[in-house]
Amino acid sequence: MPHLVMTARGVEAGLRNNPNRVVLVAVTDSEIVGYGNIYLPAPDAVAPRVRITVQVLPSHRGQGIGSALLEHITTQSAEAGAARLLVVASDDSRSFATKHGFTIGRELSHSQAELSAVPAAPPVPDGLQVVDYNAVQPGQIWQATVAVAHGDPSGLSSAPPYDEWFAVEWNHPELRRDLSIAVLEDDEVLAFSTTTADPARKVTWSALTGTIPAARGRGLAKLVKAVALGRARDAGLARAYTGNDAGNKPMLAVNEWLGYRVAGSAWTAEKEL
Repeated sequence: MPHLVMTARGVEAGLRNNPNRVVLVAVTDSEIVGYGNIYLPAPDAVAPRVRITVQVLPSHRGQGIGSALLEHITTQSAEAGAARLLVVASDDSRSFATKHGFTIGRELSHSQAELSAVPAAPPVPDGLQVVDYNAVQPGQIWQATVAVAHGDPSGLSSAPPYDEWFAVEWNHPELRRDLSIAVLEDDEVLAFSTTTADPARKVTWSALTGTIPAARGRGLAKLVKAVALGRARDAGLARAYTGNDAGNKPMLAVNEWLGYRVAGSAWTAEKEL
């Protein structure tokens, strides 16, 4: 998944800090050849949809490893009360998903932009302030995340409880607070764009960009993302990646204006248990 920002320290932090993530690995001799994730639902969730992942190294596919992982994932998810499973299937795994009873759903686009070509940010509307994440409290960003996460049509965005979000997201080693941007009105975050980065590869990933419902239609998503990409360029980074639901036309229009071009696709897939 070369479009993602995925450093060794970021992977380690994700494994250590997420209390609701179950990780299974498939091992041949002493080599890990595949892994799976279960993102456990809240204990009080009623018939929840549970997100999972299944990954197998290309050199070890076709040997039943993915099927074995999925069997264990399905069993543990059901024991946790899951009513449905949600997974992201790439081009080369769609047939695997459908073979195992998943129904292909929404298309997701992966896009990239050359930071050297990012346009200048729009003007800041009167009465508003543009700041990076070093100038806000984490609770302000969390509250905005809660307000926008469930509007993601793909169903992949989430807003976990504050303590979990703080440990997993705010303290993630790949988060660049200096390149993550918020628009404030007084002390309220109206819009924000969260940036992770891998300086060694000179790439960024826009983890989540959103505008709270009451402030939509004012171009604030375009503003925060343009400022974020401009600062990433000025910091010496070269390329930006992002992902979107292919039906999220407002955000896709913002990305096109910023110079993003679609570089690949994936699909959500769901299965009833």
